[in-house]
Amino acid sequence: MPEIHPTFEKMVRRLESRSPLAEGEREALLGLQQSIRKVAAGAHLVRDGEPPEQCALLLSGFAYRYKITGDGARQIVSLHIAGEFVDLQNSFLSISDHSVQTLTAAEVAFVPLQAIRDITFAYPAIARAMWIDTLVDASIFREWVVNVGRRDSRARVAHILCEFSLRLEEGGLAREHRYELPMTQEQLADAVGLTSVHVNRVLRQLGEEGLISRDRRSITIQDWQRLRDAGDFNERYLHHDGEAIVRS
Repeated sequence: MPEIHPTFEKMVRRLESRSPLAEGEREALLGLQQSIRKVAAGAHLVRDGEPPEQCALLLSGFAYRYKITGDGARQIVSLHIAGEFVDLQNSFLSISDHSVQTLTAAEVAFVPLQAIRDITFAYPAIARAMWIDTLVDASIFREWVVNVGRRDSRARVAHILCEFSLRLEEGGLAREHRYELPMTQEQLADAVGLTSVHVNRVLRQLGEEGLISRDRRSITIQDWQRLRDAGDFNERYLHHDGEAIVRS
């Protein structure tokens, strides 16, 4: 077997946390046909309206999923970090109904959709793990809908800052609630349904209240509990501990 990219192994561990995998199943995942490419920030991994042909695994960098309204406004609906497949949900759909674009320069493993389909039919445990992974994605989508639809501006921004802290820490990209904000203020605004001016105002307010501190795009959460409370944040929807996942 050729040398395995370490993030590919991270992806296998991620799926294994969703559902137990035997050694042969882990080897099958590591042996997936793939084409690794470096892409620039702003590159499209998925385009709305196009038939999907590949499934993209982020090996480094960040990406976001978005929709465009009829008048051209953008709504960012999810963030993706290294170790995550960005479009497993397209594996059995004939057309993409959204777009995925890189936030930063990234290294991406492109896996043919047929290879994804073949491995899920051959290995039910892998199919189960991938299914659960897409269900967790759906859980995060639901939370983002609530965030944009029912929380005020202060809570929206506080909530997404809390989510980023936990997800980036799980991905080895944050420590003790300190991290580099993976989005510009304009992109953050498109994720929480506000203007960039309003987002900047809320960030300043959270800083003045002693909940966070900022140095350009570096975020430090100074008071985790108060920020959680401000954002109405409950991490259950992330399913990080796996307790909500049925193992039998």
